[in-house]
Amino acid sequence: MILKTNIKQILIVGYILLLSTYTLQAQTSDGFYRTMNALYDQYRGYYDSQKFDLAIQPLNDLVQFLDTATVDIGERVINSYKSDAYYNLACCYSLTHQKNPALKTLEQAIELGYKDYGNMKSDTDLDFIRKDKKFKALLEQLRQFDHLFVLKSVGPYCEENKDSLPHFSYQSADDVRLQAVREMFKLDSVAGQGSEISKIINILNYIHNTIRHDGNNYALCEFDAIDFYNYHKATGKGINCRHLAIALNEMYLSMGIPSRYVTCMPKDPDDLDCHVINTVWSSELQKWIWIDPTFNAYVMDEHGLMLGIAEVRERLIEDRPLVLNEDANWNNESKQTKEHYLENYMAKNLYYFECVEESCFNPESRYRYAGSKYVRLLPLGFEIKDDEWITNTHDEGYFWQAPN
Repeated sequence: MILKTNIKQILIVGYILLLSTYTLQAQTSDGFYRTMNALYDQYRGYYDSQKFDLAIQPLNDLVQFLDTATVDIGERVINSYKSDAYYNLACCYSLTHQKNPALKTLEQAIELGYKDYGNMKSDTDLDFIRKDKKFKALLEQLRQFDHLFVLKSVGPYCEENKDSLPHFSYQSADDVRLQAVREMFKLDSVAGQGSEISKIINILNYIHNTIRHDGNNYALCEFDAIDFYNYHKATGKGINCRHLAIALNEMYLSMGIPSRYVTCMPKDPDDLDCHVINTVWSSELQKWIWIDPTFNAYVMDEHGLMLGIAEVRERLIEDRPLVLNEDANWNNESKQTKEHYLENYMAKNLYYFECVEESCFNPESRYRYAGSKYVRLLPLGFEIKDDEWITNTHDEGYFWQAPN
């Protein structure tokens, strides 16, 4: 009995010392994210091994760390991270059949801003508490945030005078840096000798299978396809959706295929989760098509015709048929379904869009000023201030114009 108590005390002291060290490291944003990622990785390691009881401790440590972190990133950002930690705690408590802690931490997640109605409605981790009256009340509280409901209430677009709007451009495949991308990844071999569409899909499959995705990791490298690949191979760490889309964008440009990486944004300004995918021009189809390297995904209509981002958004709003490719998946570990990927996750992130004016090699940088400028496509009735780096427009015809 005494031995167990002493061991417990040693563990508590160890956690306090660990968190103190983490807090000292977290005076800078890099230190903050390293610490947060380390705790998250501990949690994921236990969770992925189905050691749900052990996964609880690093999540509690993460909450405590976020409560005491001094990095200046804003209360809204901190609360978003805490909300996710509490939600994951609720899942772990539910999986270990601890009803009251599960309900309490789920309530805390919602109080801090958790709003993902669709995920909470379908998440099997919460099945142990799903029939409880409090769970049902909490779920009903989130119904107003149902992603399809929000998307269907979006305002229209309108035509605008294009004379004052910036010109979209696409870097030539002759650029020496893009040539280096083409050669390093042997993209002619990867693309194959088939149709243009088959080449686009083959390159999508290649990057998805070559560079792992990790939405919680901000890569410590230059933001180009070659450096992302080398970073992944050297560290074993994945890269986030923006980085994957930038890398894939360069691969398409290097093959002479016009492409942009597009940030797909939610309506809620407190929702820090967005998703970045590619819009790729098909000269065969004479249209943009939806390409997502994170989930190895593209979208078709009921006849198998590939669709673009604007078409998918319109069909979601109008309840028209959408078909997700059968091999859509996350890191070759979890299959994606149309219901989860399109009707829940992407429905949330199709409220407005942002992309660079010039689609080119290394358009952004962690270490230097890249000088990129951006364009936002906003629905009427939803306004965000523009600035010297971002131009706002309500003209979807302009935003989705064919490349020159």
